[in-house]
Amino acid sequence: MRLIVDSGSTKTDWIALDGNNEILFETQTQGLNPQVLSEQIIEERIVNNYDLYRHRASVEKIYFYGAGCGTRPPREILNSLLQGIFTNAQIDVKEDTYAAVYAATNSGEESIVCILGTGSNCSYFDGAAVEQRVTSLGYILMDDGSGNYYGRQLLRDYYFNKIPSELAKVFEDSFDLSSETIKTNLYKKPNPNTYLAKFARFLIENKENEYSQNLIKKGFDLFARHQILQFENAKELPVHFIGSIAFYLQDELREVLENLGLSLGKILKKPIEGLVEHHKNNT
Repeated sequence: MRLIVDSGSTKTDWIALDGNNEILFETQTQGLNPQVLSEQIIEERIVNNYDLYRHRASVEKIYFYGAGCGTRPPREILNSLLQGIFTNAQIDVKEDTYAAVYAATNSGEESIVCILGTGSNCSYFDGAAVEQRVTSLGYILMDDGSGNYYGRQLLRDYYFNKIPSELAKVFEDSFDLSSETIKTNLYKKPNPNTYLAKFARFLIENKENEYSQNLIKKGFDLFARHQILQFENAKELPVHFIGSIAFYLQDELREVLENLGLSLGKILKKPIEGLVEHHKNNT
């Protein structure tokens, strides 16, 4: 049995394949980002899943693609944790950008591949290898145009009285915006990036408002200028996107890219289906 795993900060999709590339089961856990979660929490989220735990001895290979796995230390943490649970498996841990590339590109297609979900990143794919030029410093300093970027901006604008009064009232009715609740979730609980990203739903649901449009486009413009345009040939290539933010705000994303002379390619809400097809054909 092989497990194909796409792990974001919010949720993780798992699909099990047998030797004939037939799907044995599909399941989901919460996100397993090693940059923001302790090893104990990650392990609990895996072993508490019934399907994964009961099949743990039958797994022979795991292809794990995860947010927060861009450097060696977090990859080693996840490798060790997975090996301790799936004791008979060979483990291959890569950062989530590989999942996006494998899902979005045709074989050998030169392109730019971006993730806009809870977090954000951008890679150049030459048809064989993946290149990233910006080292992520995490959700506090990076992640322009992501769910947690928009959540952070919404909360700041709300407390600085920058959201129009009628829209601010809707925001108040949609969430607990007390300072104690916000600070507890940001500084005392796990997954502060996921907590911030949940506020992006408000922006999506109220995207026709002028304030929302300005904020959405500002985030996408920052992302494109800081990430996509770092590649000299970006305007000559299709720019593919993976993630819920890109999927639900694709009209605004397309407008921003066109204004910068960039060509929008595919937009996929989740990479897992394309990722499974990649492994069916290549492993």
